[in-house]
Amino acid sequence: MNKAFKRIAFFTIVLILLFLVIFVITQTSQVAELADKVSPEFGHIVLWGLLVIYAVLILFPVVLFLRLRRSPTPPKNEDDPKFTTYLEVLKRRLASNPCLKGLDLSNRQEIEKALTLMAQNADEIIQRTAATVFVSTAISQTGRLEPFFVLSAQARMVWQIARLYYQRPMFRDLIRIYTNVARTALLMDKIQDADISEQVTPALSSALGALADTFPQSQLAASILVNSVRTGTANALLTLRAGIITRSYCGSLILAERSTLRRAAGAEAAKLLDSIVRQGTVRLSKAVSHASKNRVGTAPEDSRLC
Repeated sequence: MNKAFKRIAFFTIVLILLFLVIFVITQTSQVAELADKVSPEFGHIVLWGLLVIYAVLILFPVVLFLRLRRSPTPPKNEDDPKFTTYLEVLKRRLASNPCLKGLDLSNRQEIEKALTLMAQNADEIIQRTAATVFVSTAISQTGRLEPFFVLSAQARMVWQIARLYYQRPMFRDLIRIYTNVARTALLMDKIQDADISEQVTPALSSALGALADTFPQSQLAASILVNSVRTGTANALLTLRAGIITRSYCGSLILAERSTLRRAAGAEAAKLLDSIVRQGTVRLSKAVSHASKNRVGTAPEDSRLC
């Protein structure tokens, strides 16, 4: 699924850029031809004027982006000379956060407490998004559109966590966060399906047991729900892992290696997955059971009408 995300995102961006370039060229040509009918000189002026405007519109944001002051990134260890400076910058940033209003941030212990509180708020966003992804992808049964929904939900989750920590994250910060999360969680070829299967199995075992109790005599309904739960569980796991990695990048004192961060995020995601799958499975089974009862209840009426 990670390779599918990578291919879909790449070709989608290329396709959008291609259509945009074709549209701009077509419209520019039409405007230049219209001006050329007035006079050839006026046509040249309009054409070169539009080209200059395009160049300014493209280069101006690039220049502003390059001139932005870069936010300090967490050092790799506490022995780094930049660690003290980063701690001071982090303290000022946390002091301006409305979620931490009134907290004492005078020393490192208090800063770590503040980061723990922020992590709890981030966990609420992560678990809420994962639960939504689980239920939505389990119900949708649209394989082609599923990657787009999961990717958009994860992108929104990353944005919410970034806003939680940075309030108004700069464009450079967002690019850094999205890039790091994508490299570590979403587009890493090292994440194999076997790893996902191994982490999903414990959560599925309890959920499938609940399904068997709910539909003891309906093998068709149970089999449909089993496939739905499996799909939702895998997507929820990927969402949890992406959210945990985002939280680590936004709220850590030191920056761990990607491999270490990925393993830690996978282990934590597996722990959170069980409750999300059980709660989501209960919601799905109740919805299917209610729909089945309503269908059975209305069947005699429908037969009498025929």
